Amino acid sequence: MSGDRRAVIYGCEGPQLTAEERAFFQQQRPWGFILFARNCQSPEQILALCHALRETVDDEIAPILIDQEGGRVARLKPPLAQERPPMDRFGALMKLDPAKARQAAFLGARLLAEDIRRVGVNVNCVPCLDLPQPDADQIIGDRALALHPDPISHLGQEVIEGTLAGGVLPIIKHIPGHGRAMADSHLELPVVTTARQELEQSDFVPFRNLNKATMAMTAHVVFTAYDEAAPATLSRTVIDDVIRGYIGFDGLLMTDDLSMKALAGSFQDRSQAALAAGCDILLHCNGDMAEMQAVAEVAPLLGGKARARAEAAMAELREAAQVDVTAEEQRFAELLKPVMA
Repeated sequence: MSGDRRAVIYGCEGPQLTAEERAFFQQQRPWGFILFARNCQSPEQILALCHALRETVDDEIAPILIDQEGGRVARLKPPLAQERPPMDRFGALMKLDPAKARQAAFLGARLLAEDIRRVGVNVNCVPCLDLPQPDADQIIGDRALALHPDPISHLGQEVIEGTLAGGVLPIIKHIPGHGRAMADSHLELPVVTTARQELEQSDFVPFRNLNKATMAMTAHVVFTAYDEAAPATLSRTVIDDVIRGYIGFDGLLMTDDLSMKALAGSFQDRSQAALAAGCDILLHCNGDMAEMQAVAEVAPLLGGKARARAEAAMAELREAAQVDVTAEEQRFAELLKPVMA
């Protein structure tokens, strides 16, 4: 990590940096960046954008994130990257052949990593370890690996390992669980009233099983069993008692997007509340300069435990294993054939 950086990740508005964005990032020196479909036009352009972003912070491996899960959450669409199935297909295969399901989850994650690494991105926001409920909002839905905690845990581990093998860092999400939410947190604040014991025996299980992951993203979800008002992202109780406590996660904890409508108040207030609750890194995604400037007013320098966690996460980055991508694509398709009809 080159020099002092701020505990924040920003998006940008378009496919190239504006002069204002370049100056802002150079002055603010965020820890990392995140890309969306609006930023992605061609492989050469994305590579150039990644280079320009890293140049602003003088760090050639600065983390650049993307949500490339497969299915409906894929910022790189054909022809930029091959269309890949949603991750619930691994859970469907798990019912038929657990060994092949694990192979498919590992291989699928490695191929996703290949898709993004070749355009300069080095962090994929996968896996979703959320436990879906049939009556919940479908914002998670087929993004979930399976329908029960144990297969989610096993498949999630394969996705983590496959991502790392592809030369990319994974982020588990949405800790401590978004699968029970009756609303889409992009649009409103979900409130979960489930009892503590049930949450500990279900939703929290995959996160607890995979608590050695080096990075996690919070859920903008209220869990009334712990905090009747604040969503996990802004709740000292949930972060201390559940995420750091019961789940035992001691890696780098970043917020979900601060611009989502689940959160209220000014961007200074949201940012301060997330930091006070115990989040290590702020995440602001939409590239709105006025909002980013508001976040920047309170984003601290990355220090102490947060900096140590960030450095430990980046230390996991390794050279991608050399593979025959065409052969791996064929093998992946063959593995998933029974659940793709």
